[in-house]
Order: sequence, then structure tokens, then C-alpha cells
Amino acid sequence: VQLVQSGGGLVQAGGSLTLSCAVSGRFLRWLAVGWYRQAPGKERELVARIVSGGDTAYGDSVKGRFTISRDNAKRTVDLQMNSLKAEDTAVYYCNLNLPMGTFWGQGTQVTVSS
Repeated sequence: VQLVQSGGGLVQAGGSLTLSCAVSGRFLRWLAVGWYRQAPGKERELVARIVSGGDTAYGDSVKGRFTISRDNAKRTVDLQMNSLKAEDTAVYYCNLNLPMGTFWGQGTQVTVSS
């Protein structure tokens, strides 16, 4: 199983970015897919995730600004980030939970300048 991330980069505060995660590999079912982030000196935290039934969950700090979506046919999961703030600066990681284990993308730097 591989997760390959794209997107990210440098944006001004108030701007928008989209992160994308492409999933490859063989598995029968997945439990949840989502995005986490880790800022310097801080623990990794949940940004957003979708469970297999379709329910979504968001970290408190991003509710109303970020939207997670998935495309089952393309096997991708996107994170649309709007109204970005300096405190959103972090390395973002795609995450996939399978019955066999948990998998991570390579990480993508998002930097929001104030």
C-alpha cells in the first residue's frame, strides 16, 4: 500500500490550498482515510478524516475552513483548505487505516505567511 501526496507549498494568510493523496495497492476494505499535521515542536494532530461509512470528522481548529473529500473510483482523498492562517503552517500527512494496519504519506509542507 502506498500513499503519494501532492499539493501544498507557500500561501499568504487568507488564501487557499488543496492537498491530494493518491492511494495504490491491494486491499479489500478500508476503515478510515484522512489528513494529519505536525507543526515544529508539536504533536501530530488530526486535521480531517472520513470513515468508511462516509462520516467526517475535523479538528476543532479547522472546522468551517477545511473540507475533506474522497473519490473512490480514482482512489484519492483531497483536503481543500480555505481561509488559511499562520497557525496552519505544518507538515501535512495523508493517513489510511486498514484492518491490516495504518499507512502514511510522505508528508507535504504547508507554509502560511502572515
